[in-house]
Amino acid sequence: MLSRAHQPSPTDNEPSSQLQVLVPSLKRRMACWIYEGVLLFGVVFIAGYLFSTLSQTRNAMDNRHPLQAFIFMVFGIYFIWFWRHGQTLAMKTWRIRITNLQGSSISTQQASFRYLLCWIWFVPPLAFCNLLELHGLTSFGILILWVTVWGLSSKLNPTKQFWHDKWAQTQLVLLDINLK
Repeated sequence: MLSRAHQPSPTDNEPSSQLQVLVPSLKRRMACWIYEGVLLFGVVFIAGYLFSTLSQTRNAMDNRHPLQAFIFMVFGIYFIWFWRHGQTLAMKTWRIRITNLQGSSISTQQASFRYLLCWIWFVPPLAFCNLLELHGLTSFGILILWVTVWGLSSKLNPTKQFWHDKWAQTQLVLLDINLK
């Protein structure tokens, strides 16, 4: 059951027929984000094993780019499928649901667009590090700095959603926490 708050004011820049929902705190969303990363280790392991078995790859550097493309597609299938159904396993754990702006399930097109937009968490710092040929802890530090800045930037969004959610016209909502 979704938690509903107040009717939006005319200054909310959202359709007047839409009810605002309780937005999960940034701390909760980031905890879910980290947990999702932990769960994705299993997805990467299985996808990597499947790819290397089917392609008969013996060296980790062989077929590196096709493997990256394959994992990108596997992640896309994973996220798009789960988002279409409202939640990933990490989102279920943290009682977060993804909906469209009307509170319904998101479409496949919205989920696909959101998936592509979510790469903004990683592509800019990784491209920057690649451009400057930075490696190791330096690139990891830049990645962490970018993730922190990008996550905190959601506080500048009037709806307090991540910017990729605003652009994809989706929203993360907190489910009722009534544990009776």
